[in-house]
Amino acid sequence: MGAVLALHSSSEVLGVGVRWLPGSGPVDAPPALRAFPLGRGLSNQLLSCIEELLPADQWPQISRLAVATGPGGFTGTRLTVVLARTLAQQLQVPLDGVSSFLLAARRLGIHQPTWLVQELPRRGVVAGLYGPGGADGALTELEQPRLFGPGTTLPPGVQVPATALLPDDVDQLLDLSLRAHAQGLTAPWQPVLPLYPTSPVAGL
Repeated sequence: MGAVLALHSSSEVLGVGVRWLPGSGPVDAPPALRAFPLGRGLSNQLLSCIEELLPADQWPQISRLAVATGPGGFTGTRLTVVLARTLAQQLQVPLDGVSSFLLAARRLGIHQPTWLVQELPRRGVVAGLYGPGGADGALTELEQPRLFGPGTTLPPGVQVPATALLPDDVDQLLDLSLRAHAQGLTAPWQPVLPLYPTSPVAGL
């Protein structure tokens, strides 16, 4: 038993969330959610922001980690993904990597196939398709976000902006991770990588 730590930095705002599992934490502490508008200051302030919610001496009590994998700013997303991977490896705990677009889709309460779209100046748009799927009809990622270059027409369907909202989206991330924990799902850290469709290096 212990804490679930979630990190989201796919926008200019860092979202940090901590939830203690039942019977854990200081007097069963309630969930803690914070948004830090750091912009380019993320690299210098990431650890101190996390410690505001979960001091470093309590990190050994982390039972599961979750991180937003993007799409989003390449450097910001990469920093939290690398930190989450490192902690998961050192603490030997599961790491859930979730698309920031899926988190936004859950927050928006999407009930039909919908394209979440993020405009990129002079480069086109990044878009992913979300809607009910699977045996239980739960919201899922039907098509992974990818880049549609300038002049490219998206497939037919409803379109909404893929705007991150913190700390709300990190709350969605915590919820997904807690569900995975309750189901006893494994989540190795190795496959969790930043999703950045316009990365200069393929595969990142």
